[in-house]
Amino acid sequence: MASWVLSASGLKPLPSAFPRPGVGAVYRDSLSKPRFLRPAATGSDLNIRFSSTRSSSRMRASVPFQVASVEEEEEEPNFNDAIGEAEPPAGFDPGAPPPFNLADIRAAIPKHCWVKDPWKSMSYVARDVAVVFGLAAAAAYLNNWIVWPLYWAAQGTMFWALFVLGHDCGHGSFSSNHKLNSVAGHILHSSILVPYHGWRISHRTHHQNHGHVENDESWHPLSEKIFRQLDSATRTLRFTLPFPMLAYPFYLWSRSPGKSGSHFDPNSDLFVASERKDVITSTVCWTAMAALLVGLTFVMGPMQMLKLYGIPYWGFVMWLDFVTYLHHHGHDDKLPWYRGKEWSYLRGGLTTLDRDYGWINNIHHDIGTHVIHHLFPQIPHYHLIEATEAAKPVLGKYYREPEKSWPLPFHLIGNLIKSMKKDHYVSDTGDVVYYQTDRNHHHHHHHQSN
Repeated sequence: MASWVLSASGLKPLPSAFPRPGVGAVYRDSLSKPRFLRPAATGSDLNIRFSSTRSSSRMRASVPFQVASVEEEEEEPNFNDAIGEAEPPAGFDPGAPPPFNLADIRAAIPKHCWVKDPWKSMSYVARDVAVVFGLAAAAAYLNNWIVWPLYWAAQGTMFWALFVLGHDCGHGSFSSNHKLNSVAGHILHSSILVPYHGWRISHRTHHQNHGHVENDESWHPLSEKIFRQLDSATRTLRFTLPFPMLAYPFYLWSRSPGKSGSHFDPNSDLFVASERKDVITSTVCWTAMAALLVGLTFVMGPMQMLKLYGIPYWGFVMWLDFVTYLHHHGHDDKLPWYRGKEWSYLRGGLTTLDRDYGWINNIHHDIGTHVIHHLFPQIPHYHLIEATEAAKPVLGKYYREPEKSWPLPFHLIGNLIKSMKKDHYVSDTGDVVYYQTDRNHHHHHHHQSN
């Protein structure tokens, strides 16, 4: 139901929704400054000034030093002895340094696309919150078995839409007012059990290091060594659907294999000392929301809470994992991941993908227009489609046109299944690497997901 209610407002950008650009200049703004030069609060406000020049030199600070070891002599055999798919595609090489830089892309995007309008942002919040409460009231009132599954699908999608708006607050693309971003972000994220600052900071790390095998955060490739060390339960959970699509809450508590630290713990190595107060604030807000849910459970009963909130919450988690995964995996041509001196902010960002979600594009605030969002996280979501169109001529083949969707994006489920079967790990060595397939794993575990 929500999908058609919203698609009434959402149908307008259908044709243009797809050709979206994918590389952004904005990200680098808040990201590219080495972390320690950035005051915790105002990092996002300093962006535009810093963002102009080449990506590589400034970014080096956020790359660990140990990656530069055995590159040259390792790299060749690395491609050849891998199984067929690990080789880069013939012809256009997506792993080659592009003939343009971030400033070229930034220059192609119209000036007004960078303007953040807090009233417009708040109107999206008001729309989404109204729909969330309207759906809940309608489902509770009608209370029958035909309505509940429709409610779960619609409300899970709406929780995900709220998440995207909170995510924009975290990037500072919601408004130029740091306080407004923080208050709106805490309300939006806490309401769906996401710790605002904890996740904002780790997501910033993801944008600063996107496409980097070791330093990327969330859904980065496992190296072959870590992959081989996983116990079979973890391996099954990570590569057998639907389990990977339920990963997010567990990731918030303990991150992904090979990394440690919790998004709720100010002492976690995700954070630096100056971020301590922020992380505690968000954990307190999260706890308050959890307490509210417990209280409501006593008032309404556990079944009613499960139906109204619990199941939609897991629907939101599935959307989040699904969308995040598909932005960085599952393209028909293999796309590279980088290490060491081959990695740069621009090259990493160019391997993200735009996806078309049909009617959902409008509902989830065009997060599928991902390439430009990744490069320039500062661009508000309501300008992403236009910015992408403008950047496409600069990006050329580095922009991959998303496949057109039906009103609902069922075609993406096929992409997901295919990727989960093939994209298992990358080589432990080499500075430009491609996903490889674990043959044994393929046979043992995958028959369930077909």
